[in-house]
Amino acid sequence: MSTRDWSIQEIARLAGTTSRTLRHYDDIGLLAPTRIAHNGYRHYDQAALVRLQRILLLRELGLGLPQIGQVLGGRSAEPGDAASALVTHLAYLREEQNRLARQIASVESTINALEAGESLMAENMFDGFDHTQYKEEVEQRWGKQAYADSDRWWRGMTDAERAEWQQLVSDLERDWIAAAESGAAPESEEAQALAKRHVEWLSGVPGTPGASKEYILGLGEMYVADPRFGANYATADGGTRGPEFVRDALCIYAEANL
Repeated sequence: MSTRDWSIQEIARLAGTTSRTLRHYDDIGLLAPTRIAHNGYRHYDQAALVRLQRILLLRELGLGLPQIGQVLGGRSAEPGDAASALVTHLAYLREEQNRLARQIASVESTINALEAGESLMAENMFDGFDHTQYKEEVEQRWGKQAYADSDRWWRGMTDAERAEWQQLVSDLERDWIAAAESGAAPESEEAQALAKRHVEWLSGVPGTPGASKEYILGLGEMYVADPRFGANYATADGGTRGPEFVRDALCIYAEANL
C-alpha cells in the first residue's frame, strides 16, 4: 500500500466532513490518526482512508456510531477484510443507484409531460419511491392500525395532493436547516414558529399520535439518535447540530404548548 498520508484538514475537505468530527472519531476509538506530526497535526494513511470510507458508508446506511464501531471492530482492519466488506457496501450502493436512477427518470418524465401539456401517467410517477420502507418500524412503534391508517391516507391522495405534501415537507426541512445554520436559538421566535409548523404538519398525518407532548418529545430525540431521520435536518458542516436544534426547539414548544 502507498506510504503517503494526508493531514486532517485535507481529509476533512476531501470527505466533506470537519476536523472536529475526525477528532471525535478518534476520541471514541472509531478512527485513529496514523501519526501525529511534530506540530501536533493528525495525519492519515491509505488504510485510514479506507476505514473512513467504510464509516461514511455505514452512516449512509443509517447506523449510529456505536453500531459502526461494532461492525468495524477495533481501530484497524486487514486490507483483505476491508476489501471484502466494501464489496457488500458496493452491492448496496448499486441497488441505491438503481433506485435513484428510477426516481430521476420518473421526475424527468413528469417535468417533460407538464412542459408539453400532456397527461401525467400516474403509474409511472412514483417509480423508485417507496413509502412502505418503514412499515415494520411504524407498526412496532405505534401499532398496525397506525400504519394501516397512514397507508390508506397516502394511497387515497391524488397525484397533485402528494406533490403538494412532499413540497411542504421539503420546505419545512429547508427552513429548519437555514435557521440552524443562521445560529438562531431554539427558544427564538423563528425557531418556535418552525416548531409550530412542524407539529401542525405531524398532526395532519393519520395514524400518528399527532400533537401529543410525548410523541413530539420522542420524535425530537429520534432525530438526533437515528441518522436516517436526522439527515433531513443536517447542516452543511455535518454532525448533529441541525437535528439537535430541531429537537431542542420542539422540546421547548411542546413544554409550553402541549
